[in-house]
Amino acid sequence: MAQGNNYGQSSNGVADESPNMLVYRKMEDVIARMQDEKNGIPIRTVKSFLSKIPSVFSGSDIVQWLTKNLSIEDPAVYLCKRTMQNKARLELADYEAESLARLQRAFARKWEFIFMQAEAQAKVDKKRDKIERKILDSQERAFWDVHRPVPGCVNTTEVDIKKSSRMRNPHKTRKSVYGLQNDIRSHSPTHTPVPETKPPTEDELRQEIKYWQIQLDRHRLKMSKVAESLLVYTEQYVEYDPFLLAPDPSNPWLSDDTTFWEIEASKEPSQQRVKRWGFGMDEALKDPVGREQFLKFLESEFSSENLRFWLAVEDLKKRPMREVPARVQEIWQEFLAPGAPSAINLDSKSYDKTTQNVKEPGRYTFGDAQEHIYKLMKSDSYPRFIRSSAYQELLQAKKKFGNTMDRRTSFEKFTRNVGRNIPIFPCHKNCTPTLRASTNLL
Repeated sequence: MAQGNNYGQSSNGVADESPNMLVYRKMEDVIARMQDEKNGIPIRTVKSFLSKIPSVFSGSDIVQWLTKNLSIEDPAVYLCKRTMQNKARLELADYEAESLARLQRAFARKWEFIFMQAEAQAKVDKKRDKIERKILDSQERAFWDVHRPVPGCVNTTEVDIKKSSRMRNPHKTRKSVYGLQNDIRSHSPTHTPVPETKPPTEDELRQEIKYWQIQLDRHRLKMSKVAESLLVYTEQYVEYDPFLLAPDPSNPWLSDDTTFWEIEASKEPSQQRVKRWGFGMDEALKDPVGREQFLKFLESEFSSENLRFWLAVEDLKKRPMREVPARVQEIWQEFLAPGAPSAINLDSKSYDKTTQNVKEPGRYTFGDAQEHIYKLMKSDSYPRFIRSSAYQELLQAKKKFGNTMDRRTSFEKFTRNVGRNIPIFPCHKNCTPTLRASTNLL
């Protein structure tokens, strides 16, 4: 009890009237009202399986009690009433309009009731005398400026005014909320002074213009388009995902059978591998066989130097640093130097930049040229390769081969699966040829 009596008092026994203590007392009053047996938050016993939990209340109970017993919608009534008064000095500021929209979404179910309250208050105000109405408007405006301050300003219910007024080096502001300029003494105690900003320099303005130009040129997509692209990508690659579909013949990460890896690494690509080349040029370049087939196609069109240059630059990135300068000169002499035997077609900007980079050779000397050639192949050569008869015939041949392999009988599938699990022992020299052949098959 002694502690309770001293609560809210300073060391000299005088009651502390700081804003923080006022807020704490208000919070204590609200909590005491919540704990009231008749009008407080309903507390009940919840039955669980084989047990009971006494004295339980939920978050929704607290929200309902606050909405019912506290005037939470008062700011909404005030702002709504302001919209009904067609006066320039009473127009809503930007932050007030945003607060009104936010409150309208929060109190959507009871907004009609709030609007009726605001309309009734506005009618009562119209009946008052003009001078009295101005005084009440000013008092109401001042009240909400304190309790709902402008964004970026100090809330007096959270910060002590005395501490704010004792600031040693207050910053000057160009304009305070009361319209007085560059006067430290004119600051409202409820607002924090804003530091004086310097005008931007010419270089800063140019950088800002350049930044916004880049932002305007950025390619943006709607969320619906992104979701649609993601669905198409998922449907396209679903048969290659071992988490969604079990790979054939088996998952080498779950079994000791490495046949799947051997098929993927073989020079005879499966139908799935050939089909995957058509998903994008990156898929064809990642597969050694696909890369070889693409190179053969480009040779038939007399443009294989593009892919050979791209591959040479990729190889350059993996070379040790001691080999890089010599390799850069080799690539330059073969593809970019005047009179090169395998000259590639570059735009002037990429060629000039590459020429400068060659003077200080590095792994990424040909980065711009490689990007230009990649885009050229992707937009021109790769679509023709996918439409070419060579790729289509290879795809159809692999499909027919896959259909033939799928026509195995159930006994063949059974013997294949059993053969993976049966240990192979060397056949005796006196065993029959049939038995020896069956043992080798297993």
